[in-house]
Amino acid sequence: MTTLRDIGEDALIARLVSLVPQDGQPAAGPGDDCAVIDPGPGHDTLQLLKTDALVGRVHFLPDTPARAVGWKAAARVVSDFAAMGGKPERFLVTVVLCAETELIWVEDLYRGIGDCLRTFGAVLAGGETSSVPPGCVPVISIAATGSVRRQHLVLRSTAKAGHTLLVTGTLGGSGLTKHLHFTPRIRETSWLVTHFKPSAMMDLSDGLARDLPRLATASGCGFVLDESGLPLSPGCDIARALRDGEDFEMLFTLEPDRVAALLTAWPGVFPELPLTVIGRMVEAGAGDMLTGGWDHFRE
Repeated sequence: MTTLRDIGEDALIARLVSLVPQDGQPAAGPGDDCAVIDPGPGHDTLQLLKTDALVGRVHFLPDTPARAVGWKAAARVVSDFAAMGGKPERFLVTVVLCAETELIWVEDLYRGIGDCLRTFGAVLAGGETSSVPPGCVPVISIAATGSVRRQHLVLRSTAKAGHTLLVTGTLGGSGLTKHLHFTPRIRETSWLVTHFKPSAMMDLSDGLARDLPRLATASGCGFVLDESGLPLSPGCDIARALRDGEDFEMLFTLEPDRVAALLTAWPGVFPELPLTVIGRMVEAGAGDMLTGGWDHFRE
């Protein structure tokens, strides 16, 4: 009998989406950071849709402060809007909890969600609550809408061979609480799509070793990675930078003749945040291979 561990997360998603009706003309469908809805000619703004979930003992531990869990739950979604060049707008929050959960924990969870929504200009539009039997882990599920100007939309499927690979920030260290305190790169991607629009982009949630091959596959390319040049978080080595996951930095590609100008302009706008060239895209079937990173059904 085939199990989810046998096929892994990406193969599971591919099989599941084939079983249900899909938009015949999506601006971007399953497989990108957000779904994109095009309202049609004459509209300058596209709608972004995103869902995400946090599960106890998978994304946070029982002693994790609830306010930090709330921030993370909302910020993960904001990061996906950033990866498309867009912004968050309205959130729906579903919490699934044991009846024995302390009220103060739930209130602090929502304080953390509120911290994130206020920071990035979004609002709570609704949600749902449900109970589970005693001893079950909590689940926080978020669905959200956002928007992006048509000319600013960036997909992960539009890189070309020869384009340069860049990453914001530093990599590795999610196990050292980084995954609870990251800042979604909305400011940075808003500036990028206005001044140096990437040819492709995604956020790093499952580790560079898993997410870079996803971007390359979606774009029909291979890649060459300069591992020795990876920007490492304090206390991390190359192996952790590749595989830790939950960096929520932006991985993007850019035409090589625009890279020098970007690297010159970036420090003047974002002096505290590194921007690093880490490789290049190549023709499909060529380049490097990476394994590892986070897979929900193989961990």
